Amino acid sequence: MGPIMWKLSLAVGFAAGYVLGSRAGRQRYEQISKVTRQIARNPAVQGAADRARQQAGAVAGKAAGAVADRVGDRLPNAVTDRVPYFSRSRTEDDGWGTFRP
Repeated sequence: MGPIMWKLSLAVGFAAGYVLGSRAGRQRYEQISKVTRQIARNPAVQGAADRARQQAGAVAGKAAGAVADRVGDRLPNAVTDRVPYFSRSRTEDDGWGTFRP
């Protein structure tokens, strides 16, 4: 996780902790909620979230491909029948926005 994502995660964690632990009441909650919605609608934030989502999908696809390559042939048919990822071709879209390497 890069430094920007780490800072963003930390800020979101602090905000969530404050909102959940606060006894300031509904008015303060509404104020925080409004600011949060404004931040979430910001195109720069949406772009960063999309890039993070794509990167996470790519990393997950590589990890799943590595696992499938190592254990896919050794698994019993009962498992590979239930986990289609182990039996599909290497270039097929897995439905999560990732492709097997």
